[in-house]
Amino acid sequence: MWQAEHVRDALHKLYPQCDVRILGMTTRGDQILDRSLAKVGGKGLFVKELELALADGRADLAVHSLKDVPMQLPDGFALGAILEREDPCDAFVCNDYDSLDALPAGAVVGTSSLRREMSLRARYPHLKVAPLRGNLDTRLAKLDRGDFAAIILAAAGLKRLGLAPRIRAVLPPEASLPAAGQGALGIEIRAGRPELAAWLAPLHHVASALAVTAERAVSRALGGSCQVPLAAFAQFEGAQLTLRAFVAAIDGSRTLAASETAAVVSSGDAEALGARVAQRLVDDGALALVRAAEQDATRS
Repeated sequence: MWQAEHVRDALHKLYPQCDVRILGMTTRGDQILDRSLAKVGGKGLFVKELELALADGRADLAVHSLKDVPMQLPDGFALGAILEREDPCDAFVCNDYDSLDALPAGAVVGTSSLRREMSLRARYPHLKVAPLRGNLDTRLAKLDRGDFAAIILAAAGLKRLGLAPRIRAVLPPEASLPAAGQGALGIEIRAGRPELAAWLAPLHHVASALAVTAERAVSRALGGSCQVPLAAFAQFEGAQLTLRAFVAAIDGSRTLAASETAAVVSSGDAEALGARVAQRLVDDGALALVRAAEQDATRS
């Protein structure tokens, strides 16, 4: 809802005479809180109901966290704009310790992400990792009542909801490489609505869009989903975009990583960079890890 209100307010500033109304919806991803996303259909559960509202004309725009948007949109839909990215990093949230390094052996850390889980298991094998679902208030309440010693959340969500003081430390990409699209908002529209695309154009942030395009290209090439521990993160330095990615075995026994830096000035450049990094991972055996992760999720 914060995201929808943020886009509504931005549109009001651009077009003061326009009436922008919010159609609040609860998706399957919001409703199923007792199982991990990997077990119930993936992040697309946050998107499907909104796309139905677009398709039947109840809504003109759908606002998504891009990390929750499937890498291949269904026919008939398009991303009309990608807004300037908020902090893309993960956040360490804890009441008693200043960092992951300070947690004692056996401390329980909560996360909803296989990607974060694999990063934690690789760097901190002495910690216990447990699943964590629910909205931010629910997750923080579980921490506060002692279910977890610490939890890992997206920094962007905490900052957007005025909960930045709960962040004990922001985890740099070197410690916890972000998911493709993390921290970015995308506005989805029906394809064939050029008037809407033109209307949204002032909200489109080119640098954020190019970085996210490269990240999503990696995930798309590898068939990335909630069942696969996969990270992809791109950062600009001048016109040079550095893209880093990894894919891991579901049990944390093996991790493959790749990176590349290139001049990126168009979406085609970004797609090509993502394809090259993905190919490096494939050459090292990434598809076998992806297939194994998906088979494990099917058995579960």
